[in-house]
Amino acid sequence: MTQLNEAIARYHKLLDSEAHRDLAWAVELEEKMNEQRLTIAGRPISPVLRPHFVSQRQYANLVKAAEALYSAIDRVEKITLSTPSLMSRMEMLPAEKMLASVNPGYPYMAVTSLLDTHLNNGSLRFVGYSADTPAGVVYGEALNNLFYDSEPVKEFRKKYKLSKLGGTKPLLQSLLKAYKEYGGKKSPNIAILEFRQPFQASESSEYQLLTELFRRENHPTEVIAPDQLEYRNGVLRKGDFKIDLIYRRVKVSEFLVRFDLTHPLVRAYREGAVCVVNSFRSELAQKKAIFDLLTDETMTAGFPAAERKAIRDYIPWTRVVGARKTIYRDKTVDLLPFILANREKLVLKPNDDSGDRNSFRGTELDDSAWQRALKVASRTSYVVQEVVEPVTALFPMHRNGRVEMQEMQVDVHPHSFLGHVNGCSTWLHAVGASKFSTVAGLAPTFILDSK
Repeated sequence: MTQLNEAIARYHKLLDSEAHRDLAWAVELEEKMNEQRLTIAGRPISPVLRPHFVSQRQYANLVKAAEALYSAIDRVEKITLSTPSLMSRMEMLPAEKMLASVNPGYPYMAVTSLLDTHLNNGSLRFVGYSADTPAGVVYGEALNNLFYDSEPVKEFRKKYKLSKLGGTKPLLQSLLKAYKEYGGKKSPNIAILEFRQPFQASESSEYQLLTELFRRENHPTEVIAPDQLEYRNGVLRKGDFKIDLIYRRVKVSEFLVRFDLTHPLVRAYREGAVCVVNSFRSELAQKKAIFDLLTDETMTAGFPAAERKAIRDYIPWTRVVGARKTIYRDKTVDLLPFILANREKLVLKPNDDSGDRNSFRGTELDDSAWQRALKVASRTSYVVQEVVEPVTALFPMHRNGRVEMQEMQVDVHPHSFLGHVNGCSTWLHAVGASKFSTVAGLAPTFILDSK
């Protein structure tokens, strides 16, 4: 039994001990999550009663691999920006291409970002990238603090050393560094840009917590929707609130569905009147086609050896779906017939996550359904990717006054700020559940060592 498995078994045994069996501590934990606004859609952000444990070795490997890949992604983005044929291969919209061509005023392709990671004992695979900040940075730090002082974890810490993983300070520091590089000379007024849903009465609790964090550091901050912005006399504002720095939590593809390129934010950005983090340039890597370029050895042949090794070891083979020849494991294949013939080891994914299109996993379909899925993928913007088996684990949950074990899929997100990893968070969802299932959320994440 590995150290991690032994620790998990010990933690589960603690929950069944006389001291913790009445679950008063679990009720108190849920109450504190609600009090501290650690909620999504009115539910506590964590649906489970056990932290996710990561060993020192796992975390060190995760940091090393992720930083090599962040560097490679940054390199690919810069090459793509100056190569129209690669922009087309990414299947970007004309407006996305135009926005990507605008210099944001600082050199970083992505100030904050994350990789979607399957981490299991000694294995490590990255299956997705997002130029965004995960909720785990804001919620995760507070959640870690709550669990760290809960009764079972305090008992558990008598045998194991747990290190908390944070990230809110590096987040703010990275925003301010980008602003300084942009040319900001004063302490900025910050706007957190979000789309508010029609039924949403106020900003999300995540953005409320971020606002309070930035204000505590003496940066006036407001949560703002795009339709509240105006641009006049070279100043972007919401009413009397002048904006120096936009922390953008809105995807370009979603923005362009509702607004055009005459929007105040776009005009201010193009004229260099506001610093936008992440810049619109970062949307290049939001497309899953970035993994097509990363796994194309003709594209990466000149990259540093460490980056090429990380790509080869940790990124699944990926191609934009289309009628073309390509290389798979050193052999030239005709892509569409290859996809049809290799259903059981492939998955079809939308190139852009912002729409309502589905992914199609070959092992879940028969041959005729796979053929229909490929027709859908060929008509729209999809990638095909070698399938990576998800990591699953049993987690205890508080249901109906008792502890029940639930098998959950475990996705780890290393947090990157200016290309350097600082902390990670863990997102869980029930195995086999739909994407609308309520059995999903964060698990607190700790590095574990024996004492």
